[in-house]
Amino acid sequence: MAAAVAAAAAAASLSRYNNNNNNNNNHSSTSTTQNHQNHHQLGLEVPPVMSRYESQKRRDWNTFGQYLKNHRPPLTLSRCSGAHVLEFLRYLDQFGKTKVHTESCPFFGHPNPPAPCPCPLKQAWGSLDALIGRLRAAFEENGGQPETNPFGVRAVRLYLREVRDAQAKARGIGYDKKKRTRKPHITTTTDSEAYGSI
Repeated sequence: MAAAVAAAAAAASLSRYNNNNNNNNNHSSTSTTQNHQNHHQLGLEVPPVMSRYESQKRRDWNTFGQYLKNHRPPLTLSRCSGAHVLEFLRYLDQFGKTKVHTESCPFFGHPNPPAPCPCPLKQAWGSLDALIGRLRAAFEENGGQPETNPFGVRAVRLYLREVRDAQAKARGIGYDKKKRTRKPHITTTTDSEAYGSI
């Protein structure tokens, strides 16, 4: 129950960020630039502006830290395992916005179903994958060792792969990576090579 409360707070924070981020992105970048210019004109030292990725990573890290603190019994980062990460990810599903059809649903495998259905909403695989990437980086930036990183363990990677494959089937959407097309190699020849040595 306590773990559920902790994860609910974390998920609510994550959801609020996702909802507000698009609306505020243009306004915040403009106002940040103006503030930076004003401070610079006054001769004040201005800290570098944090990128969108960095601010999102910090927010995710704080959210996960809150989850650990509210966990019963409370967890320290050193005792956090891949199992706790999976528990966190599964709980976040109830705050998801991606319709994932069950196999008994008539729209199973249809990317654009023609009518509503009672299938559950879940976190999209891409969102979870990006979240884990940011948390994995934040763990090491905050003193964690790569070999003890709970966000990089095999169980978490397998879980993300299973979510990806299940959602691809249920929603009829493939996640195959696009192959990069290589540009044809053009060899240039010198005049002497083209016409032979004179």
